[in-house]
Amino acid sequence: MEVLPIQSTHVEYQKQNKWYYDPRPLLEDQKRGAQVDFLSKKLEEEIRAAKRTHLSCGEVLLPCGLFQKVSKDILQISETELCGLRGMNLYLLFEGEEDCRRLSCVKIDPTTPSTFEIYLTFKQANAGWAFLPQFLK
Repeated sequence: MEVLPIQSTHVEYQKQNKWYYDPRPLLEDQKRGAQVDFLSKKLEEEIRAAKRTHLSCGEVLLPCGLFQKVSKDILQISETELCGLRGMNLYLLFEGEEDCRRLSCVKIDPTTPSTFEIYLTFKQANAGWAFLPQFLK
């Protein structure tokens, strides 16, 4: 017995329906945007709290959009994990000139067992702003 492919003459039925609106991509983008906002605000809160307790400096300057970029990367990593973002332990570290200190540990859902860990290390930048006043004189 031989199996032969059937050639269909009805091409218009094989095309995708262009008139059909699928809201799933839009809903997924909105959900992802809300997750990015939530995680970036959580990171900002933890850095503010760590600045008051662990860092002896007047201000911490971070690049614009850093928390959103980090949050997107964390969400992308957590998609392949068993419990997703809920199973993450995020350790915030600060690496100064001589030492590396743990600033905080973020756990999104304390009732979910940890399935993976991410270490986010902030490094002190010594160059850049220190030379700016020389150019302004």
